[in-house]
Amino acid sequence: MKIFFVIAFILIIVSLGSALFHLVRHKDQEHSVKTAKALTFRISLSLVLFILMYIAYATGMIKPEGIGARIQMQRQNLQQIESTVKP
Repeated sequence: MKIFFVIAFILIIVSLGSALFHLVRHKDQEHSVKTAKALTFRISLSLVLFILMYIAYATGMIKPEGIGARIQMQRQNLQQIESTVKP
C-alpha cells in the first residue's frame, strides 16, 4: 500500500514539473492546453490519493507513525495510568 502512495506522489511531482515546463518554455496556445491538462491530472490524482489515504487510515490498513503518533500514545498511556491510580 505504501509503495502505491509513493508512486502516486512521484506521479504528482512529475505532472507538476511537466506543467511548469510547458508554462515557462513555450508560450503558444497548444502548450497552454498541455499545461492545463497536466495541472488537471495533478489535481485529480491528488484528490484520489487523499481519498484513498483516508480510507486506508479509517480501515486500519495504514497507521500514523512519527512524532505526533508517539506523543498521542504517551498521552493515552498517561490517561490509562491516571485512571487506574484514581479509583
